[in-house]
Amino acid sequence: MAHQSLSATGRSVSRATRVAASAGGGVLAAAVGYLVTYLLVVDEVREAFGDSVADWMGVAWYYYNAHFVEIEASAEVGGVSRTDTVDLIAQSETTSSVAAYAIPPLVLVAVGAILASQFDARNLGEAVLVGAPVTIGYAVVMGLGAVVAESSTEASFFGIDAAESMAPELLPAVVLGGVLYPVVFATAGAVAAALVRSQ
Repeated sequence: MAHQSLSATGRSVSRATRVAASAGGGVLAAAVGYLVTYLLVVDEVREAFGDSVADWMGVAWYYYNAHFVEIEASAEVGGVSRTDTVDLIAQSETTSSVAAYAIPPLVLVAVGAILASQFDARNLGEAVLVGAPVTIGYAVVMGLGAVVAESSTEASFFGIDAAESMAPELLPAVVLGGVLYPVVFATAGAVAAALVRSQ
């Protein structure tokens, strides 16, 4: 009886360890994806925004666009407001910016495959249990990043107040970028690695 209890506890700890490691892998994937995007587009960000937007923030907008999350641009002048959405990569004509679309899937597939190899996943069920929890860490980073990457300015001209802001759309950032991308790509990477190891 005691032996069965210890065995069950061992499996429970092992599963918890896998989930925690996968969630950490999600955080790592988001960070690596952002850094690679930074290297690709920082010059374009500087050219497009100059000193009006910090480099890290402009790159974050491109990174969200690489997940097909648009940037919401709002402006209000004298009580009249207008909101549009912007896709900086779609508007760009440079190859490096367009290449940013490939970064999140590639990084997530790689992280999923590494985790599956690390935890010796050898079948579909084990691969999914390793790959899917990547979503936890990735969604947290994408959600927090969408809030942090908001730029806002206020001014007053001749007694007329004006304000404008730009930020990634929060719900798509979490659902599309934070959940759907890692569920699909990290799991796919884990499954592919598990299939290779099972041969």
